[in-house]
Amino acid sequence: MAVDGTWNITLSTPMGDRPAQLTLKTDGNALSGTFGSERGSQEFTGGTVDGNNVSWKTSFNGAMGPMELTFTGAVDGDTIGGTVQFGAFGSGSWKGTRA
Repeated sequence: MAVDGTWNITLSTPMGDRPAQLTLKTDGNALSGTFGSERGSQEFTGGTVDGNNVSWKTSFNGAMGPMELTFTGAVDGDTIGGTVQFGAFGSGSWKGTRA
């Protein structure tokens, strides 16, 4: 499926742009993977895929402490992007390209 693979992404956060790496794997409409940044990697399950649309949640130990990141987005060829909610700390966008 077009969603599967490793992606180099940039999160636009309230504290500036942050690089990260994302690995996505589909199984039917289920999405799992790994989200990694300079603060470590976290595996996740329980995400969903609907065509090229994706959504998932992952825990993250950010500069303001632990929080849940909620991602929604879409894949378009070798690009990916969407919005991310940073727990109670606002939201931002994310985008990237296939690694």
